[in-house]
Amino acid sequence: MDKIILTNMRFYGFHGLLPEEKKLGQRFNVDLELYLDTSKAGNSDNMHYSIDYSKVYQKVKAVVEGKSKNLIEAVAESVAANLLASFTLLEACRVKVIKPDPPIPGHYESVAVEIFREKSHE
Repeated sequence: MDKIILTNMRFYGFHGLLPEEKKLGQRFNVDLELYLDTSKAGNSDNMHYSIDYSKVYQKVKAVVEGKSKNLIEAVAESVAANLLASFTLLEACRVKVIKPDPPIPGHYESVAVEIFREKSHE
C-alpha cells in the first residue's frame, strides 16, 4: 500500500495527568503515515485522487490543540479516528504522538506512543 508521510508536525496542547500539564500546557509533535492507493493521483496529477496535506494538518491540530486528555494514547486514538472518518480514500494510518518534555525525572529525548489503525470494511 502506498503512503503519504507527514513528520514532526508541532502543536501546543494541554494533555497529561498532572494539574500543571493541564494548566500550563506543553509541546507535542506528531508523525503520520497515511495508507492509500496513490496510483490514480500519480497517473492523473489530479488532487481529487489524493488527500490534501493541509486538511490533514488542520484535523490533527484540532485534536492536539483541542480538548485536554490525560494520556497521549487517547490523543493518538482521537487523531486516527478523526482522520479515518474524514478521508474516504484513507485505508489506514499510523499515528505517533511525541511528548518532548514530559515532567518526569531522567535523561531522555522524549516519550511517544505509536498506533496503527485501519478502516473496517464490514
